[in-house]
Amino acid sequence: MELVRSAALTGYFSVADELRLDVTPLLRNAGLSRAMLESPEQMIPARAVVRLLEDSAKASDCLTFGLRMAARRELADLGLVSLLLAHQPTLGEALAVMGEYRNRINTNLMLRVEQFDGLALLREVFTFDPPLACRQAEDLAIAVLDRMCRTVLGAGWQPISISFRYDAPPASDRIIYQQLFDCPVEFGSEFDGILVSSSTLEMPNPRSEPALALHARKLIGTMVDPGERTVVEEVEQAIMVLLPAGRAAIETVADTLGITVRTLQRRLVDEGTTFSEVLNRLRVREVTRHFEHRRHRLTDIAHMLGYASLGAFSRWYSENFDETPSEGRKRTKRR
Repeated sequence: MELVRSAALTGYFSVADELRLDVTPLLRNAGLSRAMLESPEQMIPARAVVRLLEDSAKASDCLTFGLRMAARRELADLGLVSLLLAHQPTLGEALAVMGEYRNRINTNLMLRVEQFDGLALLREVFTFDPPLACRQAEDLAIAVLDRMCRTVLGAGWQPISISFRYDAPPASDRIIYQQLFDCPVEFGSEFDGILVSSSTLEMPNPRSEPALALHARKLIGTMVDPGERTVVEEVEQAIMVLLPAGRAAIETVADTLGITVRTLQRRLVDEGTTFSEVLNRLRVREVTRHFEHRRHRLTDIAHMLGYASLGAFSRWYSENFDETPSEGRKRTKRR
């Protein structure tokens, strides 16, 4: 089930009021109500939240609706997990806690930390299947992640840049980016994410108190559990990390999960699927998302899906969609 805490909409009503937006029909169209949002810990349909944000941005003619919500967010809005995050000894360990409690924050949002050449890319990736347009939710996720990192490291949080895949918005809309982010902001990028030095992940949290961190974990353990992930969910997360590097083979995924290939195969069969089916499903989902990015060449998309050549990617695409990648991209552009 695709669920998210209703706290994901913290700041929604104040932004809507600021923009003089009538939220009643928007809530109704999304299948939500004010009563459903009264408790921040209430789990609500994630797709409904995405629809509400997109519809609200359109109705108010405000491209930065999600960012305006992020400006009103605090670490405490993550609920009890914020206590544990605030006292982790390093930023890397705080990010690990976010991954650990993913199922109790947002079941469809995956935090990915990709390291290369002394750099680290922090990405929040939505895993909706089938995918859906969620620019406002993606903006909100990146901005909230930035604010969380700044809360943990204080003055030590100095990202190299923050990137967005969409083109630069009008100058009047870029003010909010300048207010939110203390670093260069790049538009038309190949990814949405925050670029930092790898050493940033090891920077100490000046507010960390080991005793309080231990106390927070025990407290959370009595009230909230991380949410046991299925084997399929674990495999999906590993594939998403390994896929762009062309390493999403079953052997590598099994090593990542600390089990043998035969054990992984058996557990997937127990859940009614196979590794090949999971990998193919993720590629089908991701190729649609990549096609929407006009700057990606087909060769780039092939590599991001783990194919060493355009020919191999084209054969896979034709087998799954009964058309060529070029035809598929043209069809996506016409939507």
